[in-house]
Amino acid sequence: MNIVLFEPEEIAAPLPRTDPRATHILDVLRRQKGDTFDAGLINGPRGKATLVDISLQFLTLAFAGGELPPPQPPLTLLIGLPRPQTARKILQEATALGVGALHFIATERGETSYADSTLWSSGEWRRHLVAGAAQAFCTRLPAVSHGHSITDVLPNLSPEATRIALDNYEASTDLASTLRSSAAKNIVLAIGSERGWTATERTILRQNRFILAHLGPRVLRTETATVAAVAIVRSSLGWL
Repeated sequence: MNIVLFEPEEIAAPLPRTDPRATHILDVLRRQKGDTFDAGLINGPRGKATLVDISLQFLTLAFAGGELPPPQPPLTLLIGLPRPQTARKILQEATALGVGALHFIATERGETSYADSTLWSSGEWRRHLVAGAAQAFCTRLPAVSHGHSITDVLPNLSPEATRIALDNYEASTDLASTLRSSAAKNIVLAIGSERGWTATERTILRQNRFILAHLGPRVLRTETATVAAVAIVRSSLGWL
């Protein structure tokens, strides 16, 4: 991690030595009493933390807040709910790259059991957001939802956004070309389940102003397509 992140309520409390962040501070950063390191409050300012004291059970820290990181880019992802191990990668990598929201939607070809994974029920998903933000030296986390249908999510999308759905089969243009021709400033990007969109879902997408686009002739894993698509969006729109 490139910044150690804390919940706002944690900052005034001692950090247990059993916490992975304590291990990182002592064993990776090799900080000693009186040393400082980069720290931040989740969805709050970045700053410096000082290691005030080290005991057998706790680290005592003092946090000095600094600047807020830039706001999240206006990019929303709709992703067909993938298997849990894939979702973990997407949560972390999409957060590291920078997106405003991640909606993992139920699709006709997706496995409904994925929504019942402990990744979602235990709250584990949020830890992957924090890991992605810490990697990116950022404190901001995207909004996340999971398990809703595409028709449930559509009414909550920005009406001004340019809407693009990745599709290997019926798209006639690539994502970068689509972005260049749209003069987009706010993007909703839909990525289907591991087995793609159904004809019914394509109809729903088209009826709701989604343009079909592709990433080229190669068939990519969901996590690879997500990273590639976000990178193309950020580069094409000058958000780097």
